[in-house]
Amino acid sequence: MRMNELEAAAEAILFASGEPLELTRLAEALGVDETQANALADALATGLEERGSGLSLVRMADMLQLCTRPQFSDCIRAALTLKSNTPLSPAAFEVLAVVAYHQPVTKAYIEQVRGVDCHHMVSSLCQKGLMEERGRLDLPGRPLIYGTTEEFLKCFCLESLDDLPPLPPEEPAAEALPAEITEN
Repeated sequence: MRMNELEAAAEAILFASGEPLELTRLAEALGVDETQANALADALATGLEERGSGLSLVRMADMLQLCTRPQFSDCIRAALTLKSNTPLSPAAFEVLAVVAYHQPVTKAYIEQVRGVDCHHMVSSLCQKGLMEERGRLDLPGRPLIYGTTEEFLKCFCLESLDDLPPLPPEEPAAEALPAEITEN
């Protein structure tokens, strides 16, 4: 790779890592020695500074990390606060209801009740702290089981799951159609 490509690759690696990365790991990933990796890091830091990027390269002993510049902290906080306060969708409420009333449950159970794939919704609700993994079932594939959290109780002003309103009684199964209708 050319120097520009190596610098771009270093930037991509540091961005994707999200955590401080050892210079030796960066060098190894790029297939260069530590001296070259150090020069790439210097070039990347200079390039970010010169173009007025919202990111800067921070060095911590032998570690490197891409970080946002402090002057943008208010904008970042506002954007992340808006994102975290996004109201729940009807689909999210459905998933939470299934989990709250039937926990612990598997993702397959939620999907069976709702009739649609719920992978994204389960992940989103876990990230929001409203649901959590509670272990695995002792079945083939060892599926994860989920339950609600204390945060769920706080968000819905509940002291415990016992405060949930009762489920409506199940409707009786539909009667079979009369013989004269089915013979046509």
